[in-house]
Amino acid sequence: MTMRLTDDETRMRDGVEGDAVAAAMDLLIRYGDALGAERLVDTRNVAGTMTQPSPAKAKLFEEGGWARAYAVINLDCDREIEVPRMKVPTCQLQHGFADDANGLTLYPESSIRLQDDAESFFSERGVNILATCTPYQVGNLPVRGEHCAWMESSAVVYCNSVLGARTNCEGAASTGAAALTGKIPLWGNHLAENRHATHLIRADVDVDSFQEWGMFGYFVGEQVLEACPAVTGLLAQPDLADLKHFGAATATSGGVELFHMPGVTPEAPTVEAAFGTRRVPEPVVYGRREREAVYEALNGQGSSRDVDFVLLGCPHASLDQVAELAARLEGRRLSSSTELWVMMPRALASMALRNGYTRTITAAGGRVLTDSCPAMSKAAPPGTRVFATDSAKQAHYLPAILGIEAWFGTLAECVDAAVTGRWSGGLA
Repeated sequence: MTMRLTDDETRMRDGVEGDAVAAAMDLLIRYGDALGAERLVDTRNVAGTMTQPSPAKAKLFEEGGWARAYAVINLDCDREIEVPRMKVPTCQLQHGFADDANGLTLYPESSIRLQDDAESFFSERGVNILATCTPYQVGNLPVRGEHCAWMESSAVVYCNSVLGARTNCEGAASTGAAALTGKIPLWGNHLAENRHATHLIRADVDVDSFQEWGMFGYFVGEQVLEACPAVTGLLAQPDLADLKHFGAATATSGGVELFHMPGVTPEAPTVEAAFGTRRVPEPVVYGRREREAVYEALNGQGSSRDVDFVLLGCPHASLDQVAELAARLEGRRLSSSTELWVMMPRALASMALRNGYTRTITAAGGRVLTDSCPAMSKAAPPGTRVFATDSAKQAHYLPAILGIEAWFGTLAECVDAAVTGRWSGGLA
């Protein structure tokens, strides 16, 4: 199948808007044909990655600058091109560590400098350097029904589910091409008929805290994998942090890009509406035993209770989460053997500083860091053997990425571990 192109798309393919746009259209046509898409759809909201340093990107930069790196990595193009200004609003998601983490890990300073240079290059070409996995917290807030081209699993599931916008989980190449053309293949989550629920998951235990939302999400992802769940049961009213934590967990243990929470998320006023024309299936039950099994799985990679490192803010912390952390650290001091980091968007970090939260956290010995996380930058404090976190996503990924042990628990338990240097958490 060959996609149908509009006259405008044909002109872009034929080079009327320059070599870079032509390469972008060529990529999107190949991509759409492989997916079986009949046509492209307009997008004015791209969230991708152009600036994060890597060995491959550094080599390409040395060969021909950032234009060369963008051509190969973001356009699958081996020709020399000039990178024009992005055609539609485009933001950079999280990338590598920035200056605020310099010297805290073995992450090379050369990568920080390289990233600074990339930020200058791409910001001059219209890329908004939000540098966060939660762009919806700092200005990129698409509306219901809007077609987007986003990367990053936790951002994608929030975009689709909570905001009701439409995106598939894109990659560096497809977002790079979408940014220059304002187009993306019309398939998957862009189509209304593909957005109905396939599975019903019912919580028969209370889901009423940040930790419980993370565990429930982890269970849901395991059950449905890449399908679309509707979730019901004993669910408390979630806030922004609960929903981003829940969605990130579903995308971690499975590959969920869209969930429905009847009465909460915009496309599911009822269970029946979540399933559209499909029959509502019998529910998969999340009960006491299932909850205990999830907790054991998330804590199955910890044996030593001596904690070297406490990591908070995955996905990047909201201002309310940082305020709660500061309140719990007020008048306390971290163990000399333990580091505590909270990761957040740089735009919110300026507000945390202004509100005094950063002062309280740093007075206790902790650090507020931006732009990245240890999983993305593949670096933790030197000598880390055991870390603790309130993030199901980090508890799942970081042991595999860095070869360290993990404890998963509540914010209170993580703060206690940071203060005492020991893990004493347990399932209530």
